[in-house]
Amino acid sequence: MCPYRLDPEGADTHGETARLREQGPIARVELQDGVLAWSVHDYAVAKQIMADERFSKNPRKNWPAYINGEISNGWPLITWVAMDTMATQDGADHARLRKLLLKAFTERRVESMRPHIEKTVKELLDNMAAKADDEIVDIKEMFHAELPTRLMCDLFGVPEERRAEVLAGGHKNIDTRISSEAAEANLGQWQEAISDLVEYKRHHPGDDLTSALIEARDEGSRLSDSELIGTLHLLLGAGSETLVNALAHSSLALLVDADLRKKVTSGEIPWVNVWEETLRVESPVAHLPFRYATEDFEIGGVKISKGDPLLVDFAGIGRDPAVHSDAPDEFDALRPDKTHLSFGHGVHYCLGARLAKHAWMIGIPALFERFPDMELAVRRDELKGQGSFVVNGHASLPVHLKGRAAALAR
Repeated sequence: MCPYRLDPEGADTHGETARLREQGPIARVELQDGVLAWSVHDYAVAKQIMADERFSKNPRKNWPAYINGEISNGWPLITWVAMDTMATQDGADHARLRKLLLKAFTERRVESMRPHIEKTVKELLDNMAAKADDEIVDIKEMFHAELPTRLMCDLFGVPEERRAEVLAGGHKNIDTRISSEAAEANLGQWQEAISDLVEYKRHHPGDDLTSALIEARDEGSRLSDSELIGTLHLLLGAGSETLVNALAHSSLALLVDADLRKKVTSGEIPWVNVWEETLRVESPVAHLPFRYATEDFEIGGVKISKGDPLLVDFAGIGRDPAVHSDAPDEFDALRPDKTHLSFGHGVHYCLGARLAKHAWMIGIPALFERFPDMELAVRRDELKGQGSFVVNGHASLPVHLKGRAAALAR
């Protein structure tokens, strides 16, 4: 069977997974420039792969096409490969890099951030409330994207005047429509922006993670310059995207289902149910690059060759009918089993999962308490995809904050 070409537009994430699922638990896919890989969309197989050390995260040692120079700096997915981060390391190197960040994401540290998160949420809601009653507001831009990026930039001590250039690289990093020229330019510009941030923080240290990482580097913790830059790329770029789309998808679920919204806001259904079911049915991440087979391997009835790259289709895993046999594509906040792998599994489990949940549990209830009459300003089927097969999201989420009636009354 011919490889299935993943749509760079990400226009039909779940339809694409359904077509891939027809080929079995793992399917051959074609990426940009004809690069071949495997899509893993079966829950059990994905969980096995994520826990198996024979599937490496390190392209520098285990992807022949990258090692041999066949993958250029102009490849649209190059930043997922070229950055030296804990997400592209295995074993002791991965553990060493992860350990440097663990203290920042403990339960106690995350809970201590509550006042700051609440303050940030209030500021964002106040900004939205200042809009005219008849003005259509993109809550993804003004709230869902702003909350995570502000929190991460505050955590890493990124000055206000540097945030736009630091975050721009991350936005382009998930855009799978990007041209070769733009991809290569982004790789260089993003590295320069992060390098400039590191140099600034060396001379202006503070009580933040960037300063702590620089101190660890300068005190000889075996953190290399490329690892320092790569770690900041990972956390400031991809680090906030999961929460952005988790916020957006859960808001959409509540906006299109009045009964669900009433039961959740009245306390009949716990907010945490919405959080978990959102992660299951609308995983914020779609096809996440990459893992590499370190030996010939047969799994899910498919023979994987040594050096083959794999993408884990998190958006498909949560809807696996083998796990969720009862209407897996439907959002059901009362579903007894909301099993998902949206934050990964094994040693690479998302470091920021606790912070993401904490921010969501503060932000989404506050959003719907502040704007109880909020309504979508377009039909659901008019919402456009984000332009990526790496993440699962919409480009925007336009609403009437006070409902259509208030807008029409103006």
